[in-house]
Amino acid sequence: MFIRKAIESELSFIREQRVAAYQEHAANIPDGHWQALKQAISSKADTQPGVELIVAEEDGVILGSVALFPAKIDAYEGNVESVDYPEIRMLAVSPEARGKGVATALISECIKRSKEKEHQAIGLHTGEFMEKAMKLYESFGFERLPQYDFEPADDGIVVKAYRLSFE
Repeated sequence: MFIRKAIESELSFIREQRVAAYQEHAANIPDGHWQALKQAISSKADTQPGVELIVAEEDGVILGSVALFPAKIDAYEGNVESVDYPEIRMLAVSPEARGKGVATALISECIKRSKEKEHQAIGLHTGEFMEKAMKLYESFGFERLPQYDFEPADDGIVVKAYRLSFE
C-alpha cells in the first residue's frame, strides 16, 4: 500500500468513493442527516488552502482517502470554533478494501504529518452512529472532547469530537 498526496484529476473519484463508503449509514439515520452528510463529504471543502488530501493506493487503485485540515481553519462550516491543531476529516475506505488496514494507514499518516509540523495534537469529528470508526480512533488513543460536539442536521444525532495529544 502506498500513501501519497491526491492529484486534482482524482478529486471526483475520491468524492464518489467517500459517498460509497458512507452509504452503509444511510439506512440507519434520518434522510435529512444523510443528505447533510453526503453534501459535506462530496463538497469542495477538501480544496481549501492548506488542506492535505491524502490517498492510499495499491496497484494503481485508490483504496481510500482522508483530508487533513490545518489548524485554525473552519473545517466544519461554522459548527465548531476553530482549534489550534489539525483535523482529520472525510476518512473513507472503499467497501471492497475494508479490513486491509487502509484507515489505520491513513490515520497514521495524518498523525505523522501533524507531528512533523510540530503540532501538539490532532483532532477529528465523527457521527455517533459510526461505531467502528470511534473504536478505531480510540485504539489510537484519541480522547473525547464533548465541548466540541455539534448537531449538524438538528435531528438529535451528535457529531462527536476527539483529540489525540502528542505530549
